[in-house]
Amino acid sequence: MLFRILKKAKNSRARLGIIKTKNGVIHTPAFVPVATQAAVKGLTVEQLKEIGAESVLCNTYHLYLRPGDKTVRKMGGLHQFMNWHKPIWTDSGGFQAFSLGAAISHGVSKIASIFPDEGEREHAPQKPKENFVKITEEGVRFRSHLDGSFHLLTPEKSMEIQKNLGADLIFAFDECTSPLHDYAYTKKSMERTHRWAVRCLASAKLKSKNEKVKTDGQALFGIVQGGAYKDLRVQSAKFIGSMDFDGFGIGGSLGKSKKDMYKVLDWTVPLLPEEKPKHLLGIGSADDIWEAVKRGVDTFDCVAPTRIARNGSALLAKTALNLKSGRYLRDKNPIDKKCGCYTCVNYTRAYVSHLFKAHEMLGPILTTIHNLSFMEALLREIRNRI
Repeated sequence: MLFRILKKAKNSRARLGIIKTKNGVIHTPAFVPVATQAAVKGLTVEQLKEIGAESVLCNTYHLYLRPGDKTVRKMGGLHQFMNWHKPIWTDSGGFQAFSLGAAISHGVSKIASIFPDEGEREHAPQKPKENFVKITEEGVRFRSHLDGSFHLLTPEKSMEIQKNLGADLIFAFDECTSPLHDYAYTKKSMERTHRWAVRCLASAKLKSKNEKVKTDGQALFGIVQGGAYKDLRVQSAKFIGSMDFDGFGIGGSLGKSKKDMYKVLDWTVPLLPEEKPKHLLGIGSADDIWEAVKRGVDTFDCVAPTRIARNGSALLAKTALNLKSGRYLRDKNPIDKKCGCYTCVNYTRAYVSHLFKAHEMLGPILTTIHNLSFMEALLREIRNRI
């Protein structure tokens, strides 16, 4: 991987750049659509290319369970398997330690007021529920959500799986903490993530000794943790930033509000090597991307644009349309008059609203096309401004 900074903004940390991989180039700042199970739900790779997507992010944990990383390797790796011959990212599986663990127990997402399946709706904390994980020094023991079977995911195992999947850009194994974890637990988790980072780097550098976990040609990103605690974020940024990673992810709990998240970025980004790319994990709203780019973040991934599309919400510059509402059934306008995506050029709000009312799968597909096109247009605007 090669990262090159092309231009820097005068009044912020924003910068324009390119990430070059053996499977193509990503122009940064960039939004990365999430293809959890080697597919962006409802879309073909041809549609993704037409939208302008330059890379996608696949989920290590889910592909390990189904169809299996070794199966993907036998099929030629993710690029051949999904017929996507552009850059691919894979997460480490560490986020599932949160989403199948603390997210269930605490009833929260990475920002406390945002619930994993509820978009921006706010609720009081829910009664703790049984989770699917147990975290130890060795790794994370998962109980599969598919069949109840048990699996141990370690830093070394994560590197092996991601090697088999064959992604261009991969992440070190970490634990994503909850906004409701206290200081003591967040510190303990961070320190464990640091030890796991050391193990990931050691595994990634193994060559002739163990071909299974050799990650030649893959860019490995370390992940900064520490929750919304300044001293922990500073400690983690200095520790992870001093290691021989190709880039850096900013993960874990981002506090209890968007303001907390911006503070976390203010503390973290300046301490990471300037010449290496920074990725903000799991954040993808327009206002958050603007603010994060100003603070020096280069790439983003998030399921929100596609998830809300499947639930009938279409993104606009300052709001979102609820296309499930009957108010649009006689609206002859496109979703967005300023948008040139396939959906907006060819269909009306009335038609897409009808599709949702009739439970036709084309409704979510057309709205997903629009939402991802909106994200691509947003990042193009940001790059142009820089």
